[in-house]
Amino acid sequence: MSSLVPIEFQAFDMDAMALAEGRVVIILTSEGKMSPAVRRANRLTRGAVARLVESERFAKVKSGNVISLAWPAGMAAEALDILILPRRPDHDEARKAGAALAKLAGGKPMLVMAGNQVRSDELALGIALRSYDFVAHKTKESDAAGTITISHQKADEVAADFAPKYAVADGVRMTRDLTNEPANVLTTTEFADRLAEMQELGLEVEVLEEGKLAELGMRTLLSVGQGSVSPSKVVVMQWNGGDKDDAPLALVGKGVVFDTGGISLKPAGGMEDMTMDMGGAGVVAGTMRALAKRKAKANVVGLVGLVENMPSGNATRPGDVVTSMKGDTVEIINTDAEGRLVLCDVMWYTQERFKPVGMIDLATLTGAVIIGLGHENAGVFSNNDTFCDAFLKSAKAEDEGAWRLPLGEAYDKQLKSRIADMKNVGGRPAGSITAAQFLQRFVKEETPWIHLDIAGVASVSSETSYAPKGATGWGVRALNRLVQDNFE
Repeated sequence: MSSLVPIEFQAFDMDAMALAEGRVVIILTSEGKMSPAVRRANRLTRGAVARLVESERFAKVKSGNVISLAWPAGMAAEALDILILPRRPDHDEARKAGAALAKLAGGKPMLVMAGNQVRSDELALGIALRSYDFVAHKTKESDAAGTITISHQKADEVAADFAPKYAVADGVRMTRDLTNEPANVLTTTEFADRLAEMQELGLEVEVLEEGKLAELGMRTLLSVGQGSVSPSKVVVMQWNGGDKDDAPLALVGKGVVFDTGGISLKPAGGMEDMTMDMGGAGVVAGTMRALAKRKAKANVVGLVGLVENMPSGNATRPGDVVTSMKGDTVEIINTDAEGRLVLCDVMWYTQERFKPVGMIDLATLTGAVIIGLGHENAGVFSNNDTFCDAFLKSAKAEDEGAWRLPLGEAYDKQLKSRIADMKNVGGRPAGSITAAQFLQRFVKEETPWIHLDIAGVASVSSETSYAPKGATGWGVRALNRLVQDNFE
């Protein structure tokens, strides 16, 4: 497991600049107006900052850019980083500036001379998010991350504002760790054990084993995992931070720890990436961690279906008919369309047991959503405009791409089966929509519901603003904001 970079806040002290090791950061507006910290750095470096401001290079800088002076004269630091940032940046500007600093820090100590900089807590969040590195399986020991120290004139106030954001960053970290883990490490049992450890944070955690799942009638979920030696499980996490009589918001995650496609075997090329097919469950886990760590004043329940989809003599075959917990029968046309079989049983169980005020499911469900939206946006489907708009607003506020796609009865005909109530696939046309239509059949009429297809955003092949390549942790910040703004 990785750990968050240590971030500390201390009273503003310009004398610390000269002796600080690692990297020192000063903040300069694009107009070149010098704050007291910048003037001190300029004196220490014998006018180097002033010469930079007067240069042609400085005339071309943009907000968020960092100009580094290596081994500055008059300072013990190995670099003086000059961050270009407005006096009053918006949230995104501040976070992205922090992310830029995190990339430069490279694990070294960093002193940020923030002075009275507005939104320094958001700057720190950007540092925390972008400092992530997954090195659990590298034999060369990595150096412990150096502490990031933010020197501010209102250090205590900024630290207090940052504390809940640091909790959210820790939730993002957990999601990334789970999504990055190889399947021989993150088995269904190991996944459940890691979730059970969060009882230490005040979460109530139950692990439902195969016998209980069979008793409940979760036959579609069990059909996905029956070809694997790893036992299928459902983990229930409850955070009861609101009034005890309030119905909870429910989060449901697809947790396929590895997806071979089953008997409908995937092509070999790229199959190694299917360790991330539990990304939806990872987001639910990280969100529950964030809510617990920041002591959210809301009732939220997170449920994840943990299975492994493997081919074997006992695996589900194309053409099999399976009965869901709801009682509907499903003809399995393609065993690689397994996520919806996991989700439909867990979603039905969630509604039967918790009667949630709203339900959101998350899944790396279809390749089709990547064709439609690329890696910039998750696909959003919903039966409730108010609920959906609240989520889209939260995702936009957190700079997590999300785009609503349609639902409609016209798509249902693609799911018609000759021998069962429905098929589990509807063909290539509108593949993401027909998958959502399948799931909607397991949503009760009175339940506001959102389906998030995160196949394109859960793990990416190139770095993003806030994450290195690999798992992004997409969704934790947006869901936390949704809870914060609408349920607390």
